[in-house]
Amino acid sequence: MRGFDYQQSSAFSYLSPEERVPSNHPLRPIREMMDAALAELSPVFDQIYSSTGRPSVAPEKLLRALLLQVLYSVRRERLLMEQLQYNLLFRWFVGMDMDESVWVPSVYIKNRDRLLEGDIAQALFTEVLDQARGADLLSDEHFSVDGTLIEAWASQKSFRRKDGSSAPANDSDPGNPTVNFHGESRGNQTHESSTDPDARLARKSGGHEAKLAYCGNVMIENRNGLVVDAELLICSGTAERDAAKVMIGSLEGSAPVTVGADKGYDTKDFVKDLREMNATPHVAQNLNRPGGSAINGRTTRHEGYRISQMKRKRIEEVFGWLKTVGLS
Repeated sequence: MRGFDYQQSSAFSYLSPEERVPSNHPLRPIREMMDAALAELSPVFDQIYSSTGRPSVAPEKLLRALLLQVLYSVRRERLLMEQLQYNLLFRWFVGMDMDESVWVPSVYIKNRDRLLEGDIAQALFTEVLDQARGADLLSDEHFSVDGTLIEAWASQKSFRRKDGSSAPANDSDPGNPTVNFHGESRGNQTHESSTDPDARLARKSGGHEAKLAYCGNVMIENRNGLVVDAELLICSGTAERDAAKVMIGSLEGSAPVTVGADKGYDTKDFVKDLREMNATPHVAQNLNRPGGSAINGRTTRHEGYRISQMKRKRIEEVFGWLKTVGLS
């Protein structure tokens, strides 16, 4: 018998969002890890927020919403608020009741940015990392480093001469003026972005176009390829190696470690600095470099070197996720 297409909005619902989310949904273990980390950060939140005045948006909800925005590639905060309006899964993950009002996008942005300025993002990352360490998922001896370009939110049209001589002429569309860069030599010494002065014109390798960007760097442990540290620096010829030394120097303990990396790290200064930091440089040999590679058979003959060179490529999975899902 055919059913009836009869619709009537019910005044009450006896099912909570918790009951709507399948028990095997992949967000459930993520929510458990997030809740455990946020519980550890509760004393920190108490110090950041005043004990008097009107209650603000709960920091736990702000951070869960931010994680959803990254996991589901939500491009704008306004779109995230729209999802929270009708998406039961999103409401459940953030911890919102069915009748709870969704935040105004500008209020969400203001509260989130103020929270992140208090080094909460780093503290949350550390708490999650401690969970992985407690589950014996991290190696404390073998690591890999690499860097990539994180494109700046700045238009190429904003990259103008520092002396102001290349300012665009009057145009019928001043908000998006017509600019002709043909024949103009542009560089970081003579030009800078008017909207993001810290961004630098850079390219990862020959044959690629130069973009306004920052140098994003990651260090993973080699057992499971989990990220243990990250650094964002202004682009330069040595930014990747500088970031690697900062991350390696922040490792706890004094036990010797190995560090895998690609050919870009095969320089005498970097290899020397790593050895002084009690780290064995398992960098890929750049035999085409003038003077040859900075490492020799004393390093490459070991089986551990071969394993490091195989494991270090897992960093590309991190960068791939950042640029396709995280939209960095």
